Amino acid sequence: MPKIISGFSKLTKQEKIDWLSKNYFSSQPEIINTIQQYWNADEKLQQLHDDFIENTISNFYLPYGIAPNFIINGKDYVIPMVVEESSVVAAASLVAKFWSKRGGFKSEVISTTKIGQVHFMYQGDRSELTNYFNLQKENLYKATASITKNMEKRGGGILDIELVDKTGRLDNYYQLHVTFETKDSMGANFINSCLEAIAKAFRKDDIEIVMSILSNYVPQCVVRSEVSCKIEDLGGKNPQKFAEKFQQAVQIAEIEPYRAVTHNKGIMNGIDAVVLATGNDFRAIEAGAHAYAIKNGSYSSLTHCEIKNGVFRFWIEIPLALGTVGGLTALHPMAKLSLDMLQKPSASELMQIIATAGLAQNFAALRALTTSGIQEGHMKMHLMNILNQLNATNEEKEQMVAYFKDKTVSHSAVVDKFNELRK
Repeated sequence: MPKIISGFSKLTKQEKIDWLSKNYFSSQPEIINTIQQYWNADEKLQQLHDDFIENTISNFYLPYGIAPNFIINGKDYVIPMVVEESSVVAAASLVAKFWSKRGGFKSEVISTTKIGQVHFMYQGDRSELTNYFNLQKENLYKATASITKNMEKRGGGILDIELVDKTGRLDNYYQLHVTFETKDSMGANFINSCLEAIAKAFRKDDIEIVMSILSNYVPQCVVRSEVSCKIEDLGGKNPQKFAEKFQQAVQIAEIEPYRAVTHNKGIMNGIDAVVLATGNDFRAIEAGAHAYAIKNGSYSSLTHCEIKNGVFRFWIEIPLALGTVGGLTALHPMAKLSLDMLQKPSASELMQIIATAGLAQNFAALRALTTSGIQEGHMKMHLMNILNQLNATNEEKEQMVAYFKDKTVSHSAVVDKFNELRK
């Protein structure tokens, strides 16, 4: 019989855990201990976490690391990163140090416009709809006045409202396409509230409102970050060959979607880690970035490389709708700590920092891929994860690290050597 339960949300946390343990776990004492082990000892802090979402029974921890030595537009940064994947923080740190000796990263915000839409159906005459929109447009702004008042004081608000005809793609389908400036707020609640007020003011008998919602595709909220130096300053045995091979790797990702997806995933390793650490929405960032990667009709690299007049240049251009006020940034203690660590940036500054983290991550991956290969460094970092899975002691870890110092790390090789060591 299905284990359907009514009124689950009304149960206390302990009652939820008891029901879960009784119905879905065999080793009840061990499960309950694991759940409670991750509670925060500070009851007030735990209650704060419990209130973030519904039906909370515990916390799920991810490592919180820092990558020092970033220089962005001449300013020093230590960048916080929340990520579980081995080598991400180490790679970012190494690349930050590498470019700190070559002028650092240069970054600029290109635009900060965000988008929301009222989707509706209309079967009447198109010219009549256009006339109605033109007559109502000023009233649509007025309908949001109480919502936009404070945002306008900060220099933001609604930039424009347009009527868009989409009937060529779907019968009777139109949009009110609304552009926004939300300053240091990510602005999701603000945008959605404005859209619902606009929809209410625009509705009439022959207009059927389908939905009103912001878009996470923000091709006009874009930031660029780059590094450059003379080719000889790249170092190594043959900097010219390295630069050319690096450029080829980027060019492959620009034209080959199978490679581009993995290439961009590596970029998002760095971006998501900082987005999480600052309490921003990494799902929205991911969706917007990947949509931007296909804006020209074929999925492509978010980074680009150029060799010109003896200078190596590598850059990223990416949409990032971020906030430094409101939402989780104001509630989560670690998110607030992260923003303090970043010297309390504006949303535009945070865009530059996070784009730079993504560029650094991509540089690290491409440098490894085009030289020693990606697995050498990654598996060295992964070695400790394998040893933890095997419940190795500290002494055994030291012996295993020493043994694999000059050897290729693979899961089977580690297990075999560990079993041999235990015997």
